[in-house]
Amino acid sequence: MRLQLQLQQPTLFFTTFPKPQICYFTTMATVPNSSNEADSTTNPNSQNDLQNLQNYPVPLSPRPPLISKDIELSRAMSAKSNSFFGLPRPDVIYQDQWFVVVNKPQGWYCERVFESVPMALCECDSAESGSPPELHLANRLDRDTSGVMLITKSHKIASKMVKEFTDHKVTKTYIALCIGPAPKWEKITIKSGHGRSKFGAYRVYAASDVGRVLPGGSMVKDMETSFEVLSINGQGCFKERSEFRKDEENTVVVEEKAVADSDVKKDEVVVRAYPRNGRTHQIRLHCQYLGIPIIGDVKYEGVKEWKGKSYDGHELHAESLSFEHPVTGLPVTFCAPLPSWASQALQQ
Repeated sequence: MRLQLQLQQPTLFFTTFPKPQICYFTTMATVPNSSNEADSTTNPNSQNDLQNLQNYPVPLSPRPPLISKDIELSRAMSAKSNSFFGLPRPDVIYQDQWFVVVNKPQGWYCERVFESVPMALCECDSAESGSPPELHLANRLDRDTSGVMLITKSHKIASKMVKEFTDHKVTKTYIALCIGPAPKWEKITIKSGHGRSKFGAYRVYAASDVGRVLPGGSMVKDMETSFEVLSINGQGCFKERSEFRKDEENTVVVEEKAVADSDVKKDEVVVRAYPRNGRTHQIRLHCQYLGIPIIGDVKYEGVKEWKGKSYDGHELHAESLSFEHPVTGLPVTFCAPLPSWASQALQQ
């Protein structure tokens, strides 16, 4: 008699992590702004004269270059082709009854990674019985960002992780390879506003603009990232992660546009980033503002080619996630192995 083993597929749930809304009552100026960067609209049917003359905050970072649209479209099409492949088993870093931790490859959408997890779980849990887990995506990464992705296995754990992320109790670190003038700082913290301009692109705004209304009705939100330099032109080494202590004397509060010198010498700079929030493209925007855009990040002024090599995505890696375990209460840290570009840049 031949026995057949039927595997139960885990159930997938896409969980959207709410972000706290900051409400401000702001008195807007009613004098039209002559700047071309100012976003304003006129509604002839409105009976509120203040709305007709409303001034929107002025973004302090430049628009994405026109050429980036074609490059981004090409990269998106390439990423869609990855939908024919499953997540390699070695990219499952860790799993237990509460979590699955994976190392997301560069050029993959989060949804594709998430959909690949059940098959990987079936391969390693085929001998187990019982109801399949209820999988929830706990954090998201940009398409071209590699590194740690956390997936929970139940509604209860997912809801607890929502609270930890919302309360900013999850510590995240990233490694980025940047091109620009060698920083004069070893560590720095940058605080700014974050939002979408009338052109739909995410931009850096002044910290004092936080709470002001943007086109479309959204508001400028606060954004804070700390950085430390790991290597410049291969000179330096990998440092173990540690609790980043902000130096108040080396904190930049953004209130005006950054001044860039196009004639300055360009260096290869490897930094570790500690984002305090989870804003879209946060690290990429702050690297651009600091004058060290991430290599391959054409949307935010990063070079596509460097020293004869062409880059098909930006070199940004989600290195680690640290938080208090929602069941045991113990501190846990999940790390993803460094990609080859990071190991080479850090001479590991």
